[in-house]
Order: sequence, then structure tokens, then C-alpha cells
Amino acid sequence: MAAKLALISGGSRGLGEALCQCCAAQDYTLIEFSRSARASYSVAVDCAVPAQAARVFADTLAPLAAQSWDEILVVQNTATLKPIGAVQDKSAVQVCANLDTNISSAILFMREVLLQFQAQPCRKSLLNVSSGAALKAYAGWSLYSAGKAATEAFVRALALEQAQQEHPFLVLNVDPGVMDTQMQAEIRQSGADDFPEVARFIQRQAAGELRAAADVAAALLRVVAARPPSGSRVAAADFLP
Repeated sequence: MAAKLALISGGSRGLGEALCQCCAAQDYTLIEFSRSARASYSVAVDCAVPAQAARVFADTLAPLAAQSWDEILVVQNTATLKPIGAVQDKSAVQVCANLDTNISSAILFMREVLLQFQAQPCRKSLLNVSSGAALKAYAGWSLYSAGKAATEAFVRALALEQAQQEHPFLVLNVDPGVMDTQMQAEIRQSGADDFPEVARFIQRQAAGELRAAADVAAALLRVVAARPPSGSRVAAADFLP
């Protein structure tokens, strides 16, 4: 049997949890990083504290890198919307916690993966779960949008760096689309003063427009199988049945 490794950040709920379930069903050795760390394959990490998160990533991945793998799948899914609202109304602590989670720890996770597994000659894929908010502005989401845009730019440049490596990762930005997750529930609970478009998101849910996280997770595995050009931005919707 092929030795397959899946490393997923933000895997305790929503799309991340669904991805963990898909990978477990396909016989991956599975590690997920999250603050709640609810599963037997979970590792507790607080991505709002990047220096501590970096140590957790290094301590966890180093022993795995000492093994030989036939396939390595990495999904960067760490993200937080909070705090929603105009940035000038948020404290410096809140701003830094958001950016540390959405940018610093996300990049540190991907960096540690590259450091530990670059020399492995197997098939390797690194997916950054992005959002339409990386491209479209939403009032009240300035911090979240900044984080998604930053990690997308990082991955595009990373693809060029990986092209120079002997054993490169395929690196992709993936837009999952709108899903029926806890994050969507948090959006619908926002006040219109903090998020002026909240009524439209409530209507989306009422109209049944939210995809199941399990369906999107399966689509992401189809993306990996399809091997789009490294550095691409891929929509999960294009890989749904």
C-alpha cells in the first residue's frame, strides 16, 4: 500500500474537518493542526501566536520528514474572520491577532512543510484555501481580505521558487466558494453596522446556495488529481460533479 501523508491546518471544523474525513477514508496518514485539536490525529496550536505555532509545526513535522512517503498532500486552511467590522473600531491587539493567524502562521506552516519535505522525491501538493474576498472588497472584512490576498500572493511567488527545485511541490490557490459552515453562520450573525452585506448572505443560506463542506472537500482532492499548473488559482466549483 502506498504511504500517503496529509497535513491540514485548520482542520477541526468546516472544510478542514471535511478534508480530514476525506483523507482518512483514502488511507492517508493524517495530521491536522488547530486550536481545539479535537481528533486523535490533531495537534493543538494557537495560530494567533506565530512564534509558538512555528515551534509546534517544526516539532510535529520533523519526525514525519524522517520517513519516506509516496505522496504528500498539504492544505493550508487556517483562517479567522474575527474581528468583523471597520478596522478603526478594533484594537491593535485584535488587528494583530487576525493578521498573525491569517498571514504569519499560515506562511510559517507552509514554510515548515517546505523545509522538512523539500527533498522528498514523491508527488507533493500544497493547497492554500483562499476566498473570493482575496479579490473582492467587502466592508467589514478588511483584515480577512488582506490575509487571503497576502497568502495568495505568497503562493504565486512560491510556485516560481518551487520551479527551481529538484523535487518541487505543486502549489495552488483554491477558492472553495460559499459553503454551509460555522464561518457562514458567524457571518449571518453579524450586525449590518459591522457587515453591510449580511442580508445577502442570509438570503444565500435561505435559498440553499451554500455547498456542503464534504462536497467541496471531495472537489479539492479532484483538483490535486488533475494537477493544474503550479501557481494557478482554481475554483472548487469547476471540480464538483
